[in-house]
Amino acid sequence: MDRSRLKIVIFGAYNAGKSTFIRAIDPESHHIEANNCEISTTVGLDFGRTVIDNQKIYLFGTPGQDRFEFVRDILSRGMDGAIVVADTTRELDDLTRQICRMLSSSGCPYAVFLNKCDHPESCPGRYGAIAESVYSPEISAVTGTNTSEALREFVALHF
Repeated sequence: MDRSRLKIVIFGAYNAGKSTFIRAIDPESHHIEANNCEISTTVGLDFGRTVIDNQKIYLFGTPGQDRFEFVRDILSRGMDGAIVVADTTRELDDLTRQICRMLSSSGCPYAVFLNKCDHPESCPGRYGAIAESVYSPEISAVTGTNTSEALREFVALHF
């Protein structure tokens, strides 16, 4: 594997903060979305990039709705690593659990980023079942708190 470039795919449930995480890392990231009433949602992909210690990091964000499983399958081809963004204000959902199972069985390096930890209703402990055996930092994608540091640590741990 060429370690000078890494493809990291960002997974997570609907409204977990995947797009916001990518924008926190790369404010010039690209986002394909559709407006859904009051919020916008990813229907294709997000794409962002950054450089960490001379490694080019390419971030591919996946849509969180079940109907876009085929997009997740396409984007995950050839990935070097994965980050699952989990919304700590909500209970652990089936999609997040399923993605973590898939990543665990694939042998692909992955982490669970516990998002929205600055929110009053945040409860990171809800994710203990999937986060205890992997790197699982607390972040806030909206404020950018710990996003760059968490990505840097993930890359250092696995690449």
